[in-house]
Formats: sequence, structure tokens, C-alpha cells
Amino acid sequence: MNEQIIRQTRNWIEKVVVGNNFCPFAARELARESIRYVVCEQKTPVEYLEILTKEFQELTENEEFETTLIIFSNDFQDFNYFWSFVEMTQQFLVDWGYEGIYQLANFHPEYIFARAAKDDPANYTNRSPYPMLHILREASVEKAIANYPDAENIPARNIKQARKEGLRQMKKGLEDCL
Repeated sequence: MNEQIIRQTRNWIEKVVVGNNFCPFAARELARESIRYVVCEQKTPVEYLEILTKEFQELTENEEFETTLIIFSNDFQDFNYFWSFVEMTQQFLVDWGYEGIYQLANFHPEYIFARAAKDDPANYTNRSPYPMLHILREASVEKAIANYPDAENIPARNIKQARKEGLRQMKKGLEDCL
């Protein structure tokens, strides 16, 4: 089962994230196979925080991986519940001294940006096959942004791209990963 979840996640990165150029840095890491995939089955939020800590340590000790995706295969189906957990992880990052070392991004099958309509195609820039936390190395993010022209406009460009593709196409792209 975990192999299928990882394959679907990898398909999403390849077809949606890289295919739409939502993250201009993802193709390199996908090709280098430097993305670590961790599938979490149903646990408690405390156990998830323990997994998050373990993954911070794994990235600290292992330069082979650039980034980690923690995939919640059976939990956090409700976006609001997931968002509460995301807020907890952001505070955890600060409280445990990882701020400035790692960044956390998040994705969810029902992701909705603040003040966006549920059917806005722009939501698909952060929609994924499963709820996920994405751990990024802060130094790598800073280096990538410094070497990428107009990096601050990536989110606006992504929104424009998703809306240009349209809701049906964005939805189909995500469904095709499964």
C-alpha cells in the first residue's frame, strides 16, 4: 500500500507540480531522487509531531535527501482539521529550534486559499492526492530563490497558470495521478 501512495505522490509531483511548473525547483530534486517520502498511517497528532522531529533529524544527518514529504494516508481528510495541525507544526518548528533551518509547506486534496472560492482553480496549486507536510531546507530555499529570476512572483504566476488551465483541467490533472 505504501508503494502505491508514494507512486501516486511522485506522479503528482511529476505531472502537476513539475508539469505546470508550480515549483521550478522540484524537477531537479525529482530527477536526483533526493525527495524522501514518508507515509504515515493513522496516528495521533503527538505521534505525528514525533515523526516530524524524526524527519528533521533524518535531513540533518543525511545530505542525500534535499527534502521530505510526510504523507498522511488515512488522516486529516477534513481540511480545517488539517489546517489546525499545520498551525501546530509551525509553532512546533519555532518552539523546538528548527526555525531558520527548515521550512514547512503543506498540501491537501481539498486545499482552499483564504478568501478563495472552493471551486477556484488556483486552489489546485496546493492540492495533492493526500494531506502532506513538506519539509524544506531553509538554506536550499534561499539559494534557489537567489538564483531564480523573479522568484517572489512564483505564487502569482502559479495562480494565473491554474486559472488559465481551468477547473476541469486542474481537477483532471490531480485525478490522473491516482
